[in-house]
Amino acid sequence: MNHSQDSTQTATDAALVELRSIRGTIDNLDAVLVGVLAERFKATQRVGELKAVNNLPAGDPEREQRQIERLRTLAAEAQLDPEFAEKILNFIISEVIQRHERIAEELRTGSHD
Repeated sequence: MNHSQDSTQTATDAALVELRSIRGTIDNLDAVLVGVLAERFKATQRVGELKAVNNLPAGDPEREQRQIERLRTLAAEAQLDPEFAEKILNFIISEVIQRHERIAEELRTGSHD
């Protein structure tokens, strides 16, 4: 192996070490994200139960719009694409509403899956 190949191999090895380190950070952040989502869904579960018991609608479009606007602002401040953040929140809101509807249905029918 000549000097040029040694330099290339050293650079590649260094890049692989850095790549592993960055991926480790990403893995840790993914774990945090899952934990935060789990906590959020525990809170929305309680909201869904309160709504069902009090015969309130599963969705709250005004609140949802305020949350979207708030999240877009937070995303921009964090240098994250606000449209991307809105897509994520819309997905979460959709899932929450489905869960709230399921909770209300279970309360009406007395069934628990």
